[in-house]
Amino acid sequence: MPQRRPLALLLASPALVVVLALFVYPLGWSLVSAFTTRDGTPSLNNFVKAFELYGTDIVFSVVIVVVSTGLVGVLAAAIGGYLVLGAHPVAVRLLKWLYRWPLFIPFIVAAQCMRTFLAKNGMLNNTLDSLGLADVAGLPGLLDWRGIIITFVWKETPFVALLVSGAMAALDRAGIEAARNLGAGGLRILAGILLPQVAGVMSVGLVLAFVTMLSVLSVPIMLSGGSPTMITVDMAFRVNSYGDYGVANALGFVSYLIAGASAWIYLRRSLAGEAP
Repeated sequence: MPQRRPLALLLASPALVVVLALFVYPLGWSLVSAFTTRDGTPSLNNFVKAFELYGTDIVFSVVIVVVSTGLVGVLAAAIGGYLVLGAHPVAVRLLKWLYRWPLFIPFIVAAQCMRTFLAKNGMLNNTLDSLGLADVAGLPGLLDWRGIIITFVWKETPFVALLVSGAMAALDRAGIEAARNLGAGGLRILAGILLPQVAGVMSVGLVLAFVTMLSVLSVPIMLSGGSPTMITVDMAFRVNSYGDYGVANALGFVSYLIAGASAWIYLRRSLAGEAP
């Protein structure tokens, strides 16, 4: 065994070098840059400037991601519940085939598709006009905060639904059949039997979706060019327009704290659930 250790370290060294060079070093440099001035003096001026200029965008980002995460959870539970409890085999197979598609579409492609679909003269409004349901001249576009939420929910729901539906399918169906025999409907079974048993899996999926949506740049920059916007757009603006890595990294540190808070909430709930 001791003779194999150098060989194991040698085999692992390329991956370790990549992680250190592309992840650990940039993370450490961004943290140092956030807490120092351009001449290297320790300071909180970058954070003061970040909150003065982009405090509204920070709140906007949190609200957008929290609302999107909530909607993702509701839709994922509905999809998973119907895949397990659905009484129409054809509809179940069709839903199982359709809901996974957005998983394989990058965010930048999804944003471009939504620009075409949600614009004032886009596919959605023209379809409503063609069906006689609305007049396209009086319909507004959805290329604002609503478009961001729609895109996030459309893109992240399949990921969480895949986890939730798999966990639901693995549950013992004896409890489900017993509830049906006692007259419980599908919604009652979903809320009272299925969701409590897959809450841990759903929490993992929602935390991952939350962090992913918080880090996306392409969707807000392509769908909402106005203000307020998300902090990822502000970070790109500070770097590209001013070369101000200090404020950009301060905003990045704020995003670390927001993502860390979501992980802390999940861990706290998990530990509370495991406590006797």
